[in-house]
Amino acid sequence: MIRSKTLLALLVAVPLAGCISFGAKPPPSLLSLTSAVSVPAGQTQSSATSPTITILVPGAAQAIAGTRVPVQASETSIAYVTNAQWVEPPNRMFVRLLIDTVPARTGRIVLSSAQSFSDPGAVLSGELRNFGVDAATNQAVVTFDGSLIRTSGKVVEKRRFEARVPVTAIAAAPVGQALNTAANQVAAEIADWVGK
Repeated sequence: MIRSKTLLALLVAVPLAGCISFGAKPPPSLLSLTSAVSVPAGQTQSSATSPTITILVPGAAQAIAGTRVPVQASETSIAYVTNAQWVEPPNRMFVRLLIDTVPARTGRIVLSSAQSFSDPGAVLSGELRNFGVDAATNQAVVTFDGSLIRTSGKVVEKRRFEARVPVTAIAAAPVGQALNTAANQVAAEIADWVGK
């Protein structure tokens, strides 16, 4: 009796096995950011001769907190670019872009969170407000609200950075390229602000 129930359960489950899916089909390729500048390999940096900075992972608006690429379709609605997905959330990729750009443009040494306990140097934090496409203007938009503490004092400087780059089509490849360009423009402006 037990054997026939087991056999019946298996016969019922086999046709269902082809219907079950545990996630969406991944896109053909994933998008990533690449830095326009970075410190050359083999170059030694020392905190004895260069100022330091700790760069924190920025917060992110919910629309860009995931790996899909948002399109601001109207003032009150958001869609997503078909078959476009980031390797990881944009705020994590953006902080790595800053970690490459800031030392290359300023000579500052970027410290990790563990290294910054004794003396973090300057501290850069903020929020990534936009990292997607504005459908009304066909532009890739990157907006970062930065907060900078230059020394161990309590003075905080705040500044908004934004770059807009035209998008030839709202599709994965052109949107990825335009957002990479816009992100590098914002990172360069942030590095210049930090370095002054």
